[in-house]
Amino acid sequence: MTTLDPTPASLPAALAEPTVPVRRGWIGLIFAANLGVWMAFFTPIQVLLPQQVEQIAPGDKETMLAVVTGLGALAAVLANPLAGALSDRTCLRVAGREFGRRHVWTAGGALVGAAALMLLAQQRTILGVALAWVAAQVCFNAMLASLTAAIPDRVPVVQRGGVSGWVGIPQALGLVLGAVLVTAVVTGNAAGYLAIAVAILLLSLPFALFTTDDPLPRAHRPVLRVRALLTSMWINPRRHPDFAWAWITRFLVQLGNALGTLYLLYFLTDGVRHPDPEGGLLVLILLYTLGMMLTAVVAGRLSDRSGRRKIYVIVSGLIMAVAALLLAVAPVWPMAIVAALLLGAGYGVYLAVDAALITQVLPRATDRAKDLGVINIANSAPQVLGPALSAPLVVHLGGYPTLYAVTAAVTLVGSALVVKIRSVP
Repeated sequence: MTTLDPTPASLPAALAEPTVPVRRGWIGLIFAANLGVWMAFFTPIQVLLPQQVEQIAPGDKETMLAVVTGLGALAAVLANPLAGALSDRTCLRVAGREFGRRHVWTAGGALVGAAALMLLAQQRTILGVALAWVAAQVCFNAMLASLTAAIPDRVPVVQRGGVSGWVGIPQALGLVLGAVLVTAVVTGNAAGYLAIAVAILLLSLPFALFTTDDPLPRAHRPVLRVRALLTSMWINPRRHPDFAWAWITRFLVQLGNALGTLYLLYFLTDGVRHPDPEGGLLVLILLYTLGMMLTAVVAGRLSDRSGRRKIYVIVSGLIMAVAALLLAVAPVWPMAIVAALLLGAGYGVYLAVDAALITQVLPRATDRAKDLGVINIANSAPQVLGPALSAPLVVHLGGYPTLYAVTAAVTLVGSALVVKIRSVP
């Protein structure tokens, strides 16, 4: 459980464990804010950046896109915990009025991030694209750090599974809606960036403007020293073993997800031999999203009612492993459809329940956003490591059957290791 002062009654509201359930309006606003962030993350990577890079460097587009997205991923890994740590220390007073420590990062990240997307739309060199995308990643990861911390800040433990289910859905839904927005609603690369910039402002700012954000009294603000800030990113696994196991579990499951989804288009082309691989990929993404939406909130609420988290994480890993094994043993289109539904359903359960579980093993209430930022490294790092592992598996070690067998094994091991966590049932 989160480490608190021995006398909780003396803690300010910003650091105390929440006890009042959040209402549907609050859940709706944080759902929208997360939808805006994930649209801003995924739509450029899936659609806009590939188009832009191809226009600038058509003969070397694969390498240049890898450079741009790799630099963005590195920025995400660094920015998320750093922004979280600064958020934990934010005490803002304007004209005698105190503001909370989270919403300024949500609103500021949305405003500056939208400006970064507009700047990105004007770039005509790979260097310019890379720098603008890094700036956008920094801003959106600052938003993500503050939005993620809102769950342990505002949501009681008995409600976190259900709320985490709602907050997890935008990760898949943002990809679908963003792609539709920039391909079917607007045309042109620059117009696409503008549409995403407007979307993130409209979806994210209401949460920052219309929900409560308790201020942190200056007496409780941790001292800001650069060296101490950097060393605080290391959380001793001997002192906090449950947090360490939660990080390892998240890393392995997300690595399995990265391995299983990276080459889906090529798998449909070369393994399934689908006549329309791009159209088939869209169908699988929609089925994946549907499966996730059907299970995330339901599983989260069931875990809240039972008070149990680990069994749901284990079952979710088993479901995702079965989906990967189906692709390994039967690379045909009907099996791919079944696997997409199963993978989405399993991932929906995992996202909702594991997110709630992690909030219960955070080391300190004063460092919630920073510690969740460290957890988010377990989300980002597999996106960098996944391509390095997938390529040799496909090219040299047995092709797609080996890739999806390894995906199943990594996912299963990752979810099973949740039993090592002792403080959460």
